[in-house]
Amino acid sequence: MDQTALAATVAACEALIDTRYPDDSHHGAAAMLLKNGTILTGTAPDAFNPSVEVCHEIEPYCGAYRLDQRIIASVCLHREPGGRTIVLSPCGVCRERLAVHGPDVLVAVADREDPTIVVWKPLKDVHPTIG
Repeated sequence: MDQTALAATVAACEALIDTRYPDDSHHGAAAMLLKNGTILTGTAPDAFNPSVEVCHEIEPYCGAYRLDQRIIASVCLHREPGGRTIVLSPCGVCRERLAVHGPDVLVAVADREDPTIVVWKPLKDVHPTIG
């Protein structure tokens, strides 16, 4: 995988957080790299009832579907007050959604020693039922 494209995907995610949420509070976003090189980003809107909230990945995931493009990498980040940005591994539901794009989709997970460092893993390594 092209490391420059992966770094650009992370940078696009960070840029969305910074531009959409210029305050110093808890916020996150996601970015997905498509097979054609396009990077789609998204974030989750607030809802009065937390049970109907959606994850950050929904917007780029649906955009990839609309564009009929395969997702090849996905990252989700969360900025804490003070500016530290941590990597959020894809939840079980997002892993299931990404599975339709194949077991080799790269997903960002946090480094074991430092949760601010992105480690890219194939989906098949973090989803026990695909492969």
